[in-house]
Amino acid sequence: MDDTKKMLQAIISGQNALKQELVVKIDKLGEKLDGRIDGLEGRIDTLEERVVKVGNNLTKRIDKIGKQLAYLEDDSPTREEYDELEKRVHKIEQKVISV
Repeated sequence: MDDTKKMLQAIISGQNALKQELVVKIDKLGEKLDGRIDGLEGRIDTLEERVVKVGNNLTKRIDKIGKQLAYLEDDSPTREEYDELEKRVHKIEQKVISV
């Protein structure tokens, strides 16, 4: 029984040592990543601000183009006005030909 206990104790000690090494390595890795994660959060915040700013600029540009299009549409003749212009041009052509 003594040999069995010794072998079991050696296995448990080996696993305990392995666990301790892993814990130390994980802690070191966590310390290294802490600074990087904080920096990454700052970069993400900056990126979000830039995206919002670009989105606002695009919205303003689209609004401006929409207004320009509306004004252009207001300036263009309606179908009825266009038909009347065609009649007026035809009358003027007839007058010019007859003169």
